[in-house]
Amino acid sequence: MTRRDAGYFSLRDVFCRREPDTTVIGNQSVPIVEQFRLAVFAFLEKEFVHDSLFVAVCAPSRRRQHYESAWPRKGHHHMQFKERTIMALADMICGNSKPEEKSFFGYRSSSTLTRFFQDCDTDYRHDGSTRCYWVAWALKEILSEPHPNAQTPPATFSRVISVLMDQSEAQNEGKDRPGALALVNTALVREGFEGFYGEDRKCYLRHIPTRTVVSSATDPHRPFSASELKKRQQLLTYLQAVTEDDLICEVLLPLFRQLGFHRITAVGHKDKALEYGKDVWMKFTLPTQHILYFGIQVKIGKIDSSGITKQGNANVAEIHNQVIMMLGHEIFDPEIGKRVLVDHAFIVSGGEITKSARNWLGNKLDASKRSQLLFMDKDDILNLFVVTNLPLPKGAIPVASPFANDEPPF
Repeated sequence: MTRRDAGYFSLRDVFCRREPDTTVIGNQSVPIVEQFRLAVFAFLEKEFVHDSLFVAVCAPSRRRQHYESAWPRKGHHHMQFKERTIMALADMICGNSKPEEKSFFGYRSSSTLTRFFQDCDTDYRHDGSTRCYWVAWALKEILSEPHPNAQTPPATFSRVISVLMDQSEAQNEGKDRPGALALVNTALVREGFEGFYGEDRKCYLRHIPTRTVVSSATDPHRPFSASELKKRQQLLTYLQAVTEDDLICEVLLPLFRQLGFHRITAVGHKDKALEYGKDVWMKFTLPTQHILYFGIQVKIGKIDSSGITKQGNANVAEIHNQVIMMLGHEIFDPEIGKRVLVDHAFIVSGGEITKSARNWLGNKLDASKRSQLLFMDKDDILNLFVVTNLPLPKGAIPVASPFANDEPPF
């Protein structure tokens, strides 16, 4: 079969009418000009379509609207995966495997593929074309959806991975699906992501360089499931006995990192003179690329405004002095090589921050400093830690007794 028989036409062929107005491809009669336009779309959109003009021009499924819908939107930066990553994931979704290899994914026919994408809350319906190439196109469409940052793929893509790795569809292995998970991670690691199973037995994505978990909207006030309530109670027990340094390193640093803060630096408690009222400083980049700097003062116990506090509690007067010091002292940002002031001060407590303490501190500060003050108490930490799906610190995981299942010898 020659290039022209396969449906390839040059500019001269199209505009000088050296060929008939239509040509037959498969069982379809397609105008030459329309073929050429499809070829142009495919050539300009090689990142969206499987890698050859032959697929774009000759495959009956490659309709024009597919390419037009995949055209980059002005001002919209889509997430691009490598072609072999897309094709590997498409093979897993289709259930394609070599005869000599053990398959960890079930075979999906045309109707089953449509049902799969419906389970992912999408409207993609298989059009009868080659399954693998069609799924690859659908994945590229999904990756072109809006996403918050480079570390977070579109929410639809996360749902695709979750449905693909559903433990109830395990094949030729146990329900924890180690073989399937290894294959998915072999593909995703090229793009800086990896999959893992959470405590709810659902598969989630994690951005490898930043160790942040890709999650949906983090609403700390939504109702919690039974497993989430159990996780919250385990973390609460941990906070009641944790030290201040462990609260910072094991709980707060992973939490703020997951929430999108970066350059998180713990000052530590070895040299109190270098703290200048803050235990941690960090920064947050706004969508406009402006940067806000935050200082954090952490207390392990309850913060109240009483004249004499119980052992383990902190007096708000001490917090007041530290806030004044924090907001007035510059920090050095090595990424820009400059000293900058803190924009906002976080007062974080592993216990309760009483209303009287908040009011006392607000009255002591002037209006400008009062607007820079943010509070986070025990409940805020617990709720945010649960909804962001972070793994519990090692000390919060109960150790099973080796004698739990032993029967008495009598």
